[in-house]
Amino acid sequence: MPNENGTWVMYGVSWDDPECLHTVDDAIAYIKKVGFLPLFKNEIPGFSLEERTVPEYWWSDDPKLDPWAWREEIARRGDIAYGKFFDKKAGFIAKEWVPYFLNFRRDGYDFDALWEDGKASARQKKVMDLFAEEKADEEIYSNEIKRLAGFGKDGAKGFDGIMTGLQAQLYLCVRDFRQRKNKKGEAYGWPIAVYCTPEHLWGYDFVTSAYKEEPSTSAGRILEHMEDIYPVAARKQIRKVVGVG
Repeated sequence: MPNENGTWVMYGVSWDDPECLHTVDDAIAYIKKVGFLPLFKNEIPGFSLEERTVPEYWWSDDPKLDPWAWREEIARRGDIAYGKFFDKKAGFIAKEWVPYFLNFRRDGYDFDALWEDGKASARQKKVMDLFAEEKADEEIYSNEIKRLAGFGKDGAKGFDGIMTGLQAQLYLCVRDFRQRKNKKGEAYGWPIAVYCTPEHLWGYDFVTSAYKEEPSTSAGRILEHMEDIYPVAARKQIRKVVGVG
């Protein structure tokens, strides 16, 4: 979704195009087929949900047709990871590919080990402490993470960047989008992101199952698959968008 001369331009296909994804189930099936996919258009031609959907249906408020609404349903179903995984931008990773992305992006480190080796910031730790092992079932609204971790007007700065970085390293992902609730338990406002750890979604043993191999080996798997499904992509493009190459 590039900005051209101050105007946001959506790229996509017509409803009758053979490559068009018509429903959220179509989108889920396609993501599982290709393994991972950014939400919006990027340097790699055709490598996005945007380019395989009808532009006019985005933000149409019709959950059956609106790909922006589909991302909420995809995150909610729990068999595809959603978050800012691709060059600081949103996208999807099918469950079977999560261990390889996680191993490569984390460089084989659980967060506690990353912190102990001095490779994590204090601001990152404040966030990840909310998802500590004894709270492994936690799912937390983004606004609550910001408050509880001490960010905000009079607190630490750079909350959005910290959250983006933790998603890029697969320490966090978006579990759902939900409305907040008032003191009476009534829902209100727009749905906002709810975060959790991949371990919460699929269990520690599964998400760390690629730890047995070198992170570079996991990166090689991703690169080889990327070159297979998108042969038009140059190494430079893959390196920028996917982070390997």
